[in-house]
Formats: sequence, structure tokens, C-alpha cells
Amino acid sequence: MQAVKSRFKPEPFLFHTFNYLLMLFIVIVTLYPFLNTLAISFNSGVDTTRGGIYLWPRVWTLKNYEAVFLTGHVFDAFWVSVARTTIGTALGVVLTAMVAYTISRREFMFRKLITIIFVLTLYFSAGLIPSYFLVKELNLLNTFLVYILFPGATAGLISGFNMLVIRTYISSLPESLIESAKIDGAGDFRVFVSVVFPLCAPVLATISLFIAVGQWNTWFDTFIFASSRQNLSTLQYELIKLLSSTTNFNANPNLTSTAAKDIAARITPLSIRAAITIVASVPILFVYPFLQRHFVAGLQLGSVKE
Repeated sequence: MQAVKSRFKPEPFLFHTFNYLLMLFIVIVTLYPFLNTLAISFNSGVDTTRGGIYLWPRVWTLKNYEAVFLTGHVFDAFWVSVARTTIGTALGVVLTAMVAYTISRREFMFRKLITIIFVLTLYFSAGLIPSYFLVKELNLLNTFLVYILFPGATAGLISGFNMLVIRTYISSLPESLIESAKIDGAGDFRVFVSVVFPLCAPVLATISLFIAVGQWNTWFDTFIFASSRQNLSTLQYELIKLLSSTTNFNANPNLTSTAAKDIAARITPLSIRAAITIVASVPILFVYPFLQRHFVAGLQLGSVKE
């Protein structure tokens, strides 16, 4: 008994207990807003105005979601958002990584000058009006390509911040890998594709997540550059329009049927806002599991000991 007591150390036990309780508290604080919004989205709008909805709907209903999908444009806008997110993320990651690799090479003569130019873009931007005139002069107004080249209205296809993050990661890779590939006759492009790009899986997964979330959530570029083309409307823009008209939902010209008017009578701005939040956020959540495994697995790809 004396030996058992001597092996027991209270310090690690107290530390792990505190650590578990702290992590549990963080999980609860993080999940509660989402679960509360989910509960409100499935609760009757009229009942929601009474308050007291926490983690479980009091009066179950699907009227809030029926109102979201009532206009008929949401499904088409969803596929436009999927297309712009997929294409924009793929091109953004590849092109940004190529620029980052080029600037990371010590033999590149203008690496410092170009780095300074990219850093300046983090502090200064041309603004919305010059960007609009640039898009207009390039004949990109009301085209799908504007979503790829000018996501977020003023941002560009290659982000200075993302480029610096990838460049820093590439600089930490063993130089012997690149040198050995060049000794075997590989050019810069082959080195980038076969050596650098696979080793950058963790940082590329992170940057992909940044770009994908940005592409999916933005709606202002649709409003500025493509609002006159219904077939180019994105999901976020359609939901923003729906949210702005919620306070006067019965005046919506799309509510022509008796069923539609019945739905409008059962929803409130709070309930429709919750449903819109869930509709807009759930699709992008499916991206996380596919990228998360690269954070750890990519760290060990092609690792060497100096």
C-alpha cells in the first residue's frame, strides 16, 4: 500500500484534469452557437419569438427551409457557388504555389523586389472603384471569369498573404532534395511538380481552406460585377437578397401560391436568418474532413535527415 501511494503523483493528475475540463469548456463554447442556430432553424418562427430556444427545437417545422428554397433560384445559385469555389481554389493554390516557389529560390534575381511588391498589397489596395473600372475595361462584367480573377470584388487570384505563407514553408524544406533533383536532370518546373508541391501538402491544404471559405462566403463581387445576370447569381447573394426581404416577406413577388403565403405567415426574420446560416455553412463544412488528413500526413512526405 505504501508503494502504491508513493507512485501516485498529484501534479500530473491535476494537470490532466484541468486540461480536460478546459478543452470540454472550449468545445461547448464553440459548438453551442452552431447548435443553437440549428435548433432555431427547425423551430417554428412564431414560437421562436417567445425565446427560450437553446439546443432543441420546441415546435418542429421545416417551413423555414421551405422559405429559403421557395424562389427556385437557390439551386442554380448553389451550383454556381460550387463551380467558382472549386475552380477558384484549384487555380489559386497552384498559381500561388508557383509564385511562392519562384520567389523562394535564391538564384532568382528579382526575388526581393517582387516580395516587397506583394507585401505592399497587404497594406494598400486600389479600392473598389478602380477595380470596377479595371474589370469593365477587361470586358469581364457579367461573366463567370470575374469570380476567378477578382474574388471578393477587390482581391486577386493570387493573394500576397497566401504567397508569403507558402514561400516561408518552401524555404524550410531541405535544400538537398531540390539539389538532388536538379543533379538528376530535373528542371525547375519538374522540381516544383515532383518534389516541392507534394511536400507542401500541409500548407497547401491550409491555403486551400482559406481560399475555399473565401470563395464560398463572398457575395459582394456578385452584387458589383454580375448582379444583372441571374444565371451567374451565387448562393450567398441569393441568401443575402432573401434575408434583406425577410422583414417584408409577404410582399415578395414570388409568393403567388396559397402554400407560399402560408409559409410566409409562419416564419420570422430570426427563424429565416437561422435557416439561411445553416444552408450557407453546412456545404463548406464537408471540405474540412478531406483537408484535415493532409495536415499531419503531408508533414512526413519525403522527409530526410541532414
